[in-house]
Amino acid sequence: MEPRILIPVDDSETTHKTLEAILSVKERFPRKLTLLHVIDDKLAYRMIPDFQVEMVRERAHQAGKAFLEKIAKRFRETGFEVELLLEIGAPRQIIPQVANDRGFQLLVIGRRPDGGENRQERTWSRPRVGTQLEYSRHPGR
Repeated sequence: MEPRILIPVDDSETTHKTLEAILSVKERFPRKLTLLHVIDDKLAYRMIPDFQVEMVRERAHQAGKAFLEKIAKRFRETGFEVELLLEIGAPRQIIPQVANDRGFQLLVIGRRPDGGENRQERTWSRPRVGTQLEYSRHPGR
């Protein structure tokens, strides 16, 4: 049985590089992958009149769906079967929740080269991971 693999995506340079890396070694991955995009619910709705909030949320959902479809197209063109998941909430909470609740065995998530820290303050005594990845590994922190 092939492992279930979850790949959280956003529109960052890190995600784009991660996706390119996956495609460059596609033979190492199972044919079926799941892409997850989380619409961050901390959007500034407080400045939007109440009667327009639902319209803004719907547009964010449509944009998220289009974004996932765009990425999925590239993967499908290279022979992958792609499942798409679109969630709303805090990415730090949603990513590990989806990974655990849906029984994924592997979470592929990129990290920024600086690990989200100031490069001058970096010490090499311990490995660094990106903030989303670190939170996914230790959601209670």
